[in-house]
Amino acid sequence: MRKSEGAPVAVRARGLRITRGRRTVVDGLDLTVPAGQVVGLLGPSGSGKTTLLRAVVGVQAHVTGELEVLGRPAGSPDLRHRIGYVTQAASVYTDLTVTENLRYAAAVQGAPRSDVDRVLAEVDLAPHARDLVATLSGGERSRVSLAVALLGAPDLLVLDEPTVGLDPVLRRSLWDLFARLRDAGRSLLVSSHVMDEAARCDSLVLLRDGAVLAQGALADLRARTGADDAEGAFLALVDAADAAGAA
Repeated sequence: MRKSEGAPVAVRARGLRITRGRRTVVDGLDLTVPAGQVVGLLGPSGSGKTTLLRAVVGVQAHVTGELEVLGRPAGSPDLRHRIGYVTQAASVYTDLTVTENLRYAAAVQGAPRSDVDRVLAEVDLAPHARDLVATLSGGERSRVSLAVALLGAPDLLVLDEPTVGLDPVLRRSLWDLFARLRDAGRSLLVSSHVMDEAARCDSLVLLRDGAVLAQGALADLRARTGADDAEGAFLALVDAADAAGAA
């Protein structure tokens, strides 16, 4: 799936700057995330991925510049029910069952109670509906967090390294789920530091030290750099940026 002229945009940033204490984490970032795609936000640990995602969701302090999400300024109250957010740590109660977690979250979010059965089916957790979260595997807990984010059928899903620490089979299963959600009309912004996950994204944003190195489809980035894969493209772009900075 390629972005075309006039295509809808899920996230747009211009001159975005984010500080944490005395440190500038993101400085002058420009970014466009097309809607209706699985967009991978890729970069090494410490590159600013989590900080940027928090800004998109509207929970990051000390953000200046322009940041528009689904056509509204990031953090606007009317975006709260249009964005689903999954943090790196599973945000669920281990002493409750899967269904109890979802019913509680639905009540807090004001989502229909009928959504519980829908999201259980979407994340393939119906067989575990009555299981305590404490008894689930890491991958299953990640699915519970994703199910919570899906309550209310948000237009945009923001997922912060949802596959970190999972085995290859579970990682593949989650990426297959992301593709199904995209095909159902959702937009997904998924961060990762695992470069081989790039092949599962419709388009990519490569981040380093809080700056966008490049963005676009993997095939285009490979053609631009002459690299065989996403890791090679990233390293080639890093080398080019370093050489330009030293010149």
